[in-house]
Amino acid sequence: MSLKGAPVAPITENLRHLLTFAKIMDLFNDIPDMNILPYDGEVSYYGAVLSKFESDIYFNSLLNNIEWRNDEAILYGKHIITSRKVAWYGDKPFNYTYSGTTKQALPWIKELEEIKELIEIKTGETFNSCLLNLYHNGDEGMAWHSDDEKALKKNAAIASLSLGAERKFSFKHKQTKESRSIILEHGSLLVMAGETQINWTHRLPPTKLVKKARINLTFRTMESALS
Repeated sequence: MSLKGAPVAPITENLRHLLTFAKIMDLFNDIPDMNILPYDGEVSYYGAVLSKFESDIYFNSLLNNIEWRNDEAILYGKHIITSRKVAWYGDKPFNYTYSGTTKQALPWIKELEEIKELIEIKTGETFNSCLLNLYHNGDEGMAWHSDDEKALKKNAAIASLSLGAERKFSFKHKQTKESRSIILEHGSLLVMAGETQINWTHRLPPTKLVKKARINLTFRTMESALS
């Protein structure tokens, strides 16, 4: 399935002003749900922080304007190329290494800067980078893992914005194996903080029930920028 040719409503200056006004009016109406983890971590779910109109526009714009590349990994000595696509952006050309491969951050585009500003105001956190994932359908997912690479600031918040298809997102405690799951809706925000990455893994399980695409943006803080 080709998504690249999907029609895109241009984000004109007038539309930007309307979106900005709507965001300002709604900024303080969203209160995150209580911690969805029972212990050893902090995960807050804000629900939808963008309207369907805004979410649709950003989805189509990011789908067409982000420099998507198939993700790569070195597993057990084998070079694997995934059907899932990724992109890495930041304040600086940060090098980010995971799964045995290294990516260099691209400069922000306007849409990412707008979303980043909205999330920073809503959460009270600051971020200097963003990893994007494009899942074409439910066949594509993400295995159990923690975002605990040394390049990331330890215990810093990671803000995850979902656009497109609703998907189940799961957590599993590293010691007790207790698990929690949540459905991430179109335009929704989830924030992982505290010792979540130390004590819990998370994943996006594949499913045959989802036929549409999902874009996930995870805003992060690279430690090297703080020194």
